[in-house]
Amino acid sequence: MATDEMSIDERYQYLSRMQKQYQEADRKTKGALLDHMVIYTGMHRKSVIRRLNSSLERRPRHRERGKIYGPEVDVTLCTIWEALDYGCALRLHPNLVSTGQWLAQHGELRWSPTLERQLATISVSTIARHLPPPPPEARARRPTAPLNRFQQAIPAGRIPRDIAEPGHLEIDLVHHCGASTQGEYVHTVQLIDVATGWSARRAILGRSHTATVDGLAFMFAQLPFPVLEVHPDNGSEFLNAHVLAFLAQEYPTVLCSRSRPATPNDNRLVEEKNGSVVRRWVGDRRLDTVQQTRLLNTIYDKLYVYHNYVIPVLKQTAKVWCPPTEDRQGYVKRSHDPATTPLERLCALEDAAYTASCHALRQHRQQINPLQLRRDILHALDRLFSCPGAVPGHVENVYETLADPDRFPAAVAALKAVESVDKPQDGLPTDPTATTTTETISSSTTRKESA
Repeated sequence: MATDEMSIDERYQYLSRMQKQYQEADRKTKGALLDHMVIYTGMHRKSVIRRLNSSLERRPRHRERGKIYGPEVDVTLCTIWEALDYGCALRLHPNLVSTGQWLAQHGELRWSPTLERQLATISVSTIARHLPPPPPEARARRPTAPLNRFQQAIPAGRIPRDIAEPGHLEIDLVHHCGASTQGEYVHTVQLIDVATGWSARRAILGRSHTATVDGLAFMFAQLPFPVLEVHPDNGSEFLNAHVLAFLAQEYPTVLCSRSRPATPNDNRLVEEKNGSVVRRWVGDRRLDTVQQTRLLNTIYDKLYVYHNYVIPVLKQTAKVWCPPTEDRQGYVKRSHDPATTPLERLCALEDAAYTASCHALRQHRQQINPLQLRRDILHALDRLFSCPGAVPGHVENVYETLADPDRFPAAVAALKAVESVDKPQDGLPTDPTATTTTETISSSTTRKESA
């Protein structure tokens, strides 16, 4: 029953809309309408019939209830409200008497036994009715933090949703800290191409510039099209001297832009994928070890194929505001094109630059069993969730999680003393259950130097 969910005014509004339909219906239809209205309003059937067969205008009360709380209570409430920094009525209610007595000791209030009894029995809803609107200083928001020099140098805005050229990437960071943000933990760097919906993810341990640059370089190399624009939010993990120097050195033609402060819709596509992909598969649990980071990256390799080759995505084509009418509230009507995979969106561009890569990608897709790939992802997630977390006092080596440690001299020096790092022939860490030795690292380094 919906008795406690509909107010009296809402019931009368609903019945007034149904009255004409009920009066013009036949006997059988009236019975069905009555069944619906009884369930919806929670009223007795006879009561509904009486109201539908009469005027639904609200009648004034024959005798109005007198006021219980006078001007003295209003003045006292406002004084206590100001002393408690204009808190809500729910927080004021249990503290009215104690705070009033406290203020009376300092001469801020005139206290009396009658006033004390009234404040002890007043309800939360009555307090809310007797309080005036909060003053401007209570409603004012704190000023936003000033932009740093990197944010000031990079234009703010959003990538147009109808952009047709691939390579314009929205980038964001997802935290896997669980219930606590203390200590180092795993983050997911995720990027989405606005034109095609192509996506990539990389797990990094911590937010150091070494881990961030390594993750970005790995994902940029995965993409089947060149990177034209990088669009993160205002986070310092992307807008810092080291990451911007990496982009300027290795991707000098890439345009850098950023979201406007406190405007998450400027990164709307990647923000949506943070929930529908990363949180959908990994959840909110804490990940904070090298083993978990590397195993999560093997899962992201599978998700890269699954979400780009198999899962269709929608792309918004129009957005129109529909004004309110008598029957419904105003709303935004969005239109989308037919759902298709990012791979097919890329191949539909009919650009000669992508013809060869699209042919190879389509051949690769034909060899994939989508259902088995999904089973493999779920099996790998079970392994990830069974991995133990970090041990207090044990320091995790972030260099063991890098895709290309040879890019960083400090990483190469640190990994020469590590016997457990997995670094196969292609130089990319994969499954943490595999083992290699320092000879593999040395041979890989020698191979790169000779090249």
